[in-house]
Amino acid sequence: MNNKINLFLNYCIPLKKAFLLLFLFSISQIQSQILGCTDSLSKNYNPLATINDGSCKYDVVKIKPSYSVPLDNVLKETSGLVQSENLLWTINDDTDTTIYGIDSTGVIKNQIQLKNVINRDWEEITQDSSYFYIGDFGNNVSGNNKDLHILRIEKKSLKSNIPIIDTISFSYSNQTDFSNTKPNTTNFDCEAFIATTDSIYLFTKQWEQKKTSVYALPKIPGNYIARLKESYDTKGLITGATYLPQKNLVVLCGYDKSLAPFLYLLYDFKDFNFFSGNKRKIKLKLPFHQIEGISTHDGLLYYLSNENFERKPIINVPQKLHQLDLSRYLSHYLDKFKTD
Repeated sequence: MNNKINLFLNYCIPLKKAFLLLFLFSISQIQSQILGCTDSLSKNYNPLATINDGSCKYDVVKIKPSYSVPLDNVLKETSGLVQSENLLWTINDDTDTTIYGIDSTGVIKNQIQLKNVINRDWEEITQDSSYFYIGDFGNNVSGNNKDLHILRIEKKSLKSNIPIIDTISFSYSNQTDFSNTKPNTTNFDCEAFIATTDSIYLFTKQWEQKKTSVYALPKIPGNYIARLKESYDTKGLITGATYLPQKNLVVLCGYDKSLAPFLYLLYDFKDFNFFSGNKRKIKLKLPFHQIEGISTHDGLLYYLSNENFERKPIINVPQKLHQLDLSRYLSHYLDKFKTD
């Protein structure tokens, strides 16, 4: 009998020790994962936090561009901006079906005519490594546009001057009423989007609520229901977006009801939940500038474009290109992505 008891004790005691060690390790792991604000530039930075919970709060800042230069009259309706092969590419949101390549001083260096397409209301241009995407999804006039679509243009084909263009059509998952609305009152207008590895994300322009909603859809040709992911109160109208995929950074541009432009810096988010991380609003010292386009290649230096805004006899703001340095606000975050 004593031998059996000894065997039992010899088996159980090590097992209890193993369970105890496992329990202590689990407690240690839980304690080491502290939720909080991890951004040292915020007002409520928690140096002990190990997991960013999106709670960071920031001081209100207002900055001005490094420089602003006029754009050619042909770009009065510039509505989108993207950088590719040392040029900034922009479009107009009227009937013009040309893509314009401009340099950093605003001079037009290239023009590509897209044939056999219609510009009903081109509002944004974005890209991935193989394609440009042009959003023909403006919907502010009556709010009931059923021809919302995105043109996908193969970059390689542009060099041969024979553009290969496909169409991605969509409708909003939560739009059930297609009655006419008064101009500039719908929540189903859009002027901003980005392309990720396998999806397109739309950032809507909610005229009444001054919020933006994020919708996802595939980025291959077809007809889709754009799925609602999240909404956020930007207290203004979102008109453009730029995205650095390897750095979890999206910057939105827009303006408020008094036409005062702003940026929204979204960074350190998880799983394409863009508003789950840091959300910093920065105001721009550009009164009455209808900022419509934004682009960056490094996350530090940005280019913005505004379309012509005129309210006779007092206000006449011509179309311009602006350069903006956001190193002060983003270099600390982007530094962690540098490799030796």
